[in-house]
Amino acid sequence: MPKTKHNFDYVLLILTAILLVTGLAVLWSASTAVAKQTFGDTNYFIIHQLTRGVLIGLIAMWFFSKFDYHKLKIFAPALIILAFVLLLALFIPGVGFTANGSTSWLDFGIALFQPSEFAKLALIVYLAAWTGNHARYSNSRFWSSFFPPLVITGLLTGLVVAQPDLGTALAIVFIAGIMFFVGGARLKYLLWTGVGGLLLTIGFIIFEPYRMRRITAFLDPSSDALGISYQINQALIAIGSGGLFGYGYGLSRQKHFYLPEAINDSIFAVMAEELGFIRVALILIVFSWFIFRGLQISLNAADSFGKMLAIGISGYFAVGLLINVGAILGLIPLTGIALPLFSYGSSSMIVSLIGIGILLNISKQHRPQND
Repeated sequence: MPKTKHNFDYVLLILTAILLVTGLAVLWSASTAVAKQTFGDTNYFIIHQLTRGVLIGLIAMWFFSKFDYHKLKIFAPALIILAFVLLLALFIPGVGFTANGSTSWLDFGIALFQPSEFAKLALIVYLAAWTGNHARYSNSRFWSSFFPPLVITGLLTGLVVAQPDLGTALAIVFIAGIMFFVGGARLKYLLWTGVGGLLLTIGFIIFEPYRMRRITAFLDPSSDALGISYQINQALIAIGSGGLFGYGYGLSRQKHFYLPEAINDSIFAVMAEELGFIRVALILIVFSWFIFRGLQISLNAADSFGKMLAIGISGYFAVGLLINVGAILGLIPLTGIALPLFSYGSSSMIVSLIGIGILLNISKQHRPQND
């Protein structure tokens, strides 16, 4: 297939740099209190994020920006198999690491690794390879066109739910749903799958008391302000306290052990408290521009595989942003999901930067004139 080489999408690169630097600055401020109390060093978390997340992630981003994305199609089956192996390894005694009631990390001694983040990327590559084949994917035969990728998505999602991590599982479902829809799946398949998924989600909520309590907290945050509603109440206090211009960088009050998960799920609340509505709105505009740039890369991709790959990666960032910020603002039930490029965690950072590297590689190739 003919391809026209050109330079990286430098706008995407600049937006990435802005978000990455801003995210690190926000993380350093949000982490100082807990780092000082836990490790006696206010720089502990930011140093770990830089050395185990950003450094490795930037090297990986550079590599994948040079690595021809077409070759990823060859590795799609292997990546999915590896994702299954890593997720299954979590349930081996002594291998999976448990925190906050969820066994979501593999303990390698020197570092923890979150397989569900890798699973998102592996699924994106697999679905891009599958949905990019329009002759196979867009036909009317359910069992040959839609059922195989649906089963893969369902099995991966089930393993994440079993950790349990319903927030990440929902993120995987939404990313897959975007790719199914853009890829041209028949609407009746999507409709019935959506109905089935909704019923399963309701079942997971009903039969797990803590999930049902989260729904109650979402509907009435004042119902148990010192219990299940504590995190969302403290997050809303932080956001409301920030006002238009914020307390000032480094001056958050909620990060001093009032707000749970200040460096992970709740980092947006700390950012809003310190920077205020106007500055946070500007950051969200930059983030939205970054996602829009990914969609533009998809439109100009050299082929269908590149198009779907860029759609999936853009969806990864869009879903992460919407779920994290929506939950902290109280617009959706609170779920434990990282804010890409901002939250503490090397797995999310590395996968995010790999995704950006792939987007940069796709942007180097124009769409053929006869496509």
